[in-house]
Amino acid sequence: MIIDLPRFIDTERPTWIELEKILDRLEEGTGYVMSLEEVQRFHLLYQKVSADLARVATFASEPELRRYLESLTARAYGEIHETRQRGRPFRPIHWFVNEFPRAFRKRSGAFALSVIITIIGMIFGGIATTFDDEAKEAILPQQFSHLLGDPAKRVADEEKAKKDRLGGVHSTFAAELMANNIKVSIFTLGLGITFGTGTIIELFYNGVLLGMVVVDYIIAGQTMFMLGWLLPHGVIEIPAILVAGQGGLLLAKAIIGYGDRASFEERLRGVGKDLMALVCGFTVMLIWAGIVESFLSQYHEPFIHYWQKILLGLMELSALIWFLYFRKLAEPEEEAA
Repeated sequence: MIIDLPRFIDTERPTWIELEKILDRLEEGTGYVMSLEEVQRFHLLYQKVSADLARVATFASEPELRRYLESLTARAYGEIHETRQRGRPFRPIHWFVNEFPRAFRKRSGAFALSVIITIIGMIFGGIATTFDDEAKEAILPQQFSHLLGDPAKRVADEEKAKKDRLGGVHSTFAAELMANNIKVSIFTLGLGITFGTGTIIELFYNGVLLGMVVVDYIIAGQTMFMLGWLLPHGVIEIPAILVAGQGGLLLAKAIIGYGDRASFEERLRGVGKDLMALVCGFTVMLIWAGIVESFLSQYHEPFIHYWQKILLGLMELSALIWFLYFRKLAEPEEEAA
């Protein structure tokens, strides 16, 4: 029984307000999920408010207070005992930063195979460049025609250039790079439908091109230029293409189904979510790589020191490795809650 109602209200009001704030946050639809300690506190507040409601039930002179406590109690009861799955708004950034690395780690074997195939191609390209002077002209595609000449001459021309070749067209050039690289990467992944043969050829060929360019500049004594030119965007662009290859090999495995008793449709459904995450992942990576290549990679000494560009590339690579391999991910059930 309550003897001093005003004092009772002053004493218990903080509890009511605290519970009301928690309920408002739960009901506002932002995907808020309580920790274990918060759940325990919420339950305690619910019990206290329920007890307070029982105590004021006999006060006919306080109908507003009674309705307020009844509302709080009913809302809290609904939160505690609700069994239906509550819809949560889709949070693309939260989904991306968790699902992409999760899919990458889950299918790391396909990524390792993608890396191995590319390295074999790099070795082949490096050997071809070392022992065959005509290898570059025979293998490099038309869009790489600027790499057919002497690396030392190109470096000299780049370092003494006084005019900004990309002045005013950085955004256009970046968009072209993004569009081309994303198209090639999706094509590489899609070639998984050829039982992986097309994906393997694409990875090997990209490795050949990379190996030829790297070895050509090393032989010409332009290693610093090559690292400063390639690392800022290459440490993101090359892994993105490898991720595309990872997706292509994963698709090929699902199509072939060797050793898997699941039906063809079940195998495709089983990899669909991971493939979507990988596509989103390498797309974002290639967007970043295109920006860096357009706004930074094409500028050389004396405009910017090579060691600065190399340092930036190493920092990007470290961040990418941490993100893909070591970043702590939200639990799947938390994301779906």
